Amino acid sequence: MIEILLVKIYIYFLERSEIMKKNNNCDFNINNVGEEVELYGWAAKVRNLGGLIFIDLRDRSGIIQLNINPDSLCYEVAEKIRSEYVLKVNGIISERTSKNPNLKTGEIEVIVKNIEILNESITPVFELDKDDVLEDTRLKYRYLDLRRDNLKNNLITRHKITMCVRKFLSNNGFIEVETPILSKSTPEGARDYLVPSRVNKGSFYALPQSPQIYKQLLMIGGIEKYFQIARCFRDEDLRADRQPEFTQIDMEMSFVKEEDVMNLTEKLFQKIFKEIKGIDIKLPLMRMKYDDAMKKYGSDKPDLRFGMEINDIHDIFQKTDFKVFENAIQDKGTISCIKVENKADYFSRKKIDELTEFVKTYNAKGLPYVKYENNEFTSGISKFLKDDEKKSLIEDLKLNNNDILFFAADKEDIVYSSLGALRLKLGKELDLINKGDYKLLWITDFPSFEWSEEENRFVSCHHPFTAPKDSDIDKLLTDKKHCYSKAYDIVCNGYEAGGGSIRIHKADVQEKMFEALELTKEEIDEKFGFFVNAFKYGTPPHGGLAIGLERLTMLLCETDNIKDVIAFPKTSSASCLMSDAPSIVDKKQLDELKIKRII
Repeated sequence: MIEILLVKIYIYFLERSEIMKKNNNCDFNINNVGEEVELYGWAAKVRNLGGLIFIDLRDRSGIIQLNINPDSLCYEVAEKIRSEYVLKVNGIISERTSKNPNLKTGEIEVIVKNIEILNESITPVFELDKDDVLEDTRLKYRYLDLRRDNLKNNLITRHKITMCVRKFLSNNGFIEVETPILSKSTPEGARDYLVPSRVNKGSFYALPQSPQIYKQLLMIGGIEKYFQIARCFRDEDLRADRQPEFTQIDMEMSFVKEEDVMNLTEKLFQKIFKEIKGIDIKLPLMRMKYDDAMKKYGSDKPDLRFGMEINDIHDIFQKTDFKVFENAIQDKGTISCIKVENKADYFSRKKIDELTEFVKTYNAKGLPYVKYENNEFTSGISKFLKDDEKKSLIEDLKLNNNDILFFAADKEDIVYSSLGALRLKLGKELDLINKGDYKLLWITDFPSFEWSEEENRFVSCHHPFTAPKDSDIDKLLTDKKHCYSKAYDIVCNGYEAGGGSIRIHKADVQEKMFEALELTKEEIDEKFGFFVNAFKYGTPPHGGLAIGLERLTMLLCETDNIKDVIAFPKTSSASCLMSDAPSIVDKKQLDELKIKRII
């Protein structure tokens, strides 16, 4: 009986010892006082007070204070420790005399019994607890940057999102399938990254811009419900929310309609927001047609966290004498405006000149405006407005004292894009956006085609496998401008968080789509031959959606820089400052690939 009891006691202390070794710094609190621990980490900060030495030990979980007394046997070792040395520590958790309320472990410290320097470090090129470090420096020494709390926490959030997605989709009957990275170059998208084949001289693979064709082939193969955390590559100009390599939460389903895909995606977002942010997303989400979004917000990804909608005032100025408005009407354009409430006095002549130059970058010719002060119109184009036009503006727009109107009169796309951009700019400048708020909605009924000035033809608005509305199939060849598709984007706070469509599943419709895109039979056979052939073997109705993992993580981490949620991102010139990629390769490698350097 005594032997059994001793064994149980031994197992208890053995298990307890192992647990303590594996515990993270921030898992300790005042309840752990008196417990012996073994910790590993970096010396985030060293303070030698001429007697006592205090070291802030950092690991992935956070920071805990170490206390080394002058009488300690390890004091001489502690004196040698400098910033970012790698340490192993044994000690006893004790209550701090001077507590730090800003630290999770601020009520406790570790009285060090033994400390071992596992590795030394040269002085870091920047202070890890400072936020004013140049981005290029942070990118060059990314392995140091990753030790900072904000980046580390962002990556943890990203991990939690992917785990939540995998669990949710698996519980809903999806299976995860990997698709090829080395694939075939296909048209109608962004520029491909090409990979030369050593075995097949003169031939190239393309890195996938998305798993689009493969996931459709999986539906033809009877998988029915597929998902993948998919790496994608696009050789395109970069911006704050775009990288040359990125990750999609990719999913595809058979025997579904638009509402089926959207409803499941809504529930997935609801689950993610609840688990990551503790926010309850109310379903169903708002639906807004593409045309309505453009007319109201000048964007197919409207930010609904503030008002200031675009107002259609075309009818008010049908008999205008103001030349700018008159020309827009004669050219079959439109006239719209945005109202900024109670801010007329904010907009000086200098400020309006700045905004005028801003909208010109969106091809607007200028920025007419009027202020409404003391129950009358002043400044700007007020002298060109007729009494009945003024009355209509006051009544229709519900003007109040100190409001200001900014106008745009031109082709529809110029009016909507310029006012939409102005709306966002003013929303940020005037601090109208509640940054802790989340507004999600669906944008639906996208055009099937958009006009490309560069190619002088209509191109796919999304991709050539997007199904047109059933009522618009006959317009594919006769009225491309007014042909709409079964496409949908989920939008959050002015970002496209994800997008997808119901796919074409009938060979004759797909053939008509290729014809609408002016692809020759030879081009179709060369680029899509294997895919078109698969359509002959019983293709089910199917559709899906891809969520941008980085953009979603950006939103949930409340940052507007995509680099903040990627471990090793590229710069705006698609280069890696840390590894110096891309780089020149030696002549031997090029000779093996039968490639000649001409630069």
